Amino acid sequence: MQAAKATRLMLGLLFLVAALAAICLISLAVGARAIPIEGVWQALVAYDPNATEHRIIWDLRLPRTVVGLMVGAALGLSGAVLQGATRNPLADPSILGINAGAALAVVLGVSIFGISQLSSYVWLAFFGAGLTMLVVYAVASVGREGATPIKLALAGAALTAMLLSFSNAILLTSPRTLDEVRFWQVGSLAGRSMETVAQVSPFLLFGAVLALASARLLDGLSMGDDVARALGQRIGISRALAALAAVVLAGGATAATGPIAFVGLTIPHVARAITGPGYRWILPYSMLMAPILLLGSDVLGRIIAPPGEVQVGIVTAFVGAPFFIALVRRRKLTAL
Repeated sequence: MQAAKATRLMLGLLFLVAALAAICLISLAVGARAIPIEGVWQALVAYDPNATEHRIIWDLRLPRTVVGLMVGAALGLSGAVLQGATRNPLADPSILGINAGAALAVVLGVSIFGISQLSSYVWLAFFGAGLTMLVVYAVASVGREGATPIKLALAGAALTAMLLSFSNAILLTSPRTLDEVRFWQVGSLAGRSMETVAQVSPFLLFGAVLALASARLLDGLSMGDDVARALGQRIGISRALAALAAVVLAGGATAATGPIAFVGLTIPHVARAITGPGYRWILPYSMLMAPILLLGSDVLGRIIAPPGEVQVGIVTAFVGAPFFIALVRRRKLTAL
């Protein structure tokens, strides 16, 4: 029985890989200037610098697609890790304020220090994401019950609202800062280059390896602290490693594209419905399904408002908000 389930889940992973490859080709083909799939393939295998379509793909759409792949995988993994580590079905980088903290740190860096390089964005985003997560957990831990799922969600929502109001106040009073980060602030894949890929990929790779390696720890934590201790886990160290993975992934993703909501919330729930409760499968499924959602949303944003486009952060919010409302309306927000 276990062997049959493992085979089924492995086939599911292969299907997701094929679906991800297909959405990547669509991402390369769709835009203000539609390019046939045959032309996309020709540009990839036999690049001609004199061909306009080839330059569009290599200079504009390929970096955008690669960034979407990396950021989507990072958001999916960070959401799954947070939900397992906190036993909170509402946990994700946007709900717990991590994205908003990273965004505020970047806005402050641009406004006060005049920072404009992505390499500096990354460190600011890490600092803001880590500090925000510590504050949310500290606030939620006040009281006899400790950091329950509902208290974490409420603390994260309250802090997110406060941080976003600070960011908006800075942007409204500083036209230079607004001009620098206006598209980044809503979450966008447009205008990204291979330099972006080179700058954030080491951080996202480290975070992904750490997240995937924490599957066994998350299985223990998701069953409760008492069970995890009985299995020999050191709860503090396990949660610290999971938090580090989530902060690195969410901070790097936010630095690259700006804050993108709901991807990390919705995808782990879909993955869990397919795979069951084991994080050995939830994590790779989330890592593959999230970029499919992100790139699909990006493609949708390019075609619904021609000749312009709707930024991907807006599209994912429209997709994820109904899911979040349905999740909140469930009678039991039980621990995962």
